[in-house]
Amino acid sequence: MKYKGGFLISQIKQLNGRIVAQILAKNNITAFTGAQGRILSVLWKQDNMPIQEIAAKTGLAKTTMTNMLDNMEKLGLISRTFDAKDRRKVLIVLSDEAKALENEYEKMSKEMSDIFYAGFSEPEIKIFEQNLQRILKNLEEKIN
Repeated sequence: MKYKGGFLISQIKQLNGRIVAQILAKNNITAFTGAQGRILSVLWKQDNMPIQEIAAKTGLAKTTMTNMLDNMEKLGLISRTFDAKDRRKVLIVLSDEAKALENEYEKMSKEMSDIFYAGFSEPEIKIFEQNLQRILKNLEEKIN
């Protein structure tokens, strides 16, 4: 095979998950997993969000989201409520405990970025992320 982009992205995703778990353990952060942190990160930016919107912003499948949200609700990180305008729409709301974890997540996220971009210049990072956005757009166009 001539190009290995997809394979490399897969390897990066696996290693990224392992390193996030190591950082969480090293910093004694036990309140959430790396995957749950992705959901929390979205909700810290905008609380009271429908599941479909969270799934779109995190890239997680709706079925995966449902299981993760069930676990996060049991842990007291989130709760479900109904949209006042449309009772069929379930909204996810952060608990006060989850809101208090944002600084811990930000520290972990910064540490991950430092590892991820070690040795890269700002222009290289910008070009790299632009190319990833193009790949993401290409893939999103094919999913529908």
